[in-house]
Amino acid sequence: MPTPDQPTAAPLSQCPRSQVRRAAHRASDDRARAYELIDALKTAHVGFVENGEPRIVPMTAWRLNDDLYLHCLNGGRLSRVLASGAELCVSLAVTREWVMTKSAYHHSANYASVLLFGRAEPVTDDTAFDAAFRAIINQLEPGRWDQVRAPNARERKATALFRLPIREGAFKSRTGGPNEEPEDEALPVWHGTLPA
Repeated sequence: MPTPDQPTAAPLSQCPRSQVRRAAHRASDDRARAYELIDALKTAHVGFVENGEPRIVPMTAWRLNDDLYLHCLNGGRLSRVLASGAELCVSLAVTREWVMTKSAYHHSANYASVLLFGRAEPVTDDTAFDAAFRAIINQLEPGRWDQVRAPNARERKATALFRLPIREGAFKSRTGGPNEEPEDEALPVWHGTLPA
């Protein structure tokens, strides 16, 4: 079984819904690049369908080995949706730079994003529950779990924790400077990148 420091090296699986069709040169099934973004951001947008309507909920998400973890209020609407086994779409993205060009059309962004698909599974075992929360607390500040009080029975009951195995998805990114049309090169307009 992989450890937090040694997740599986297998690529993310892809099917038509997770395959990048346009700008495929920016896409990757590299699990390590996806994990780097998940570990850095820890804020995901979780999409699902409820009563025939789309919903997207921003929430804290973190990784332990090859699993993404989500938590919410036990008994709430979101916990019922996650516990139902509904198909989820999870998105994480960051814009690092704005790419400024000499034409309005070619303005862009340097970014990284990951899109994951799957179904959440409730985590009910106390040892697994603690391991998941130990992971995020120690990711925020190494060694902190050993300094704080562990969850008590009331807190465990109030918290619904879910594990989403990371199997299917795609990583996508853009880096670099402006792409200009040859006829625009002489325009007296600054071009380059700006920090986002």
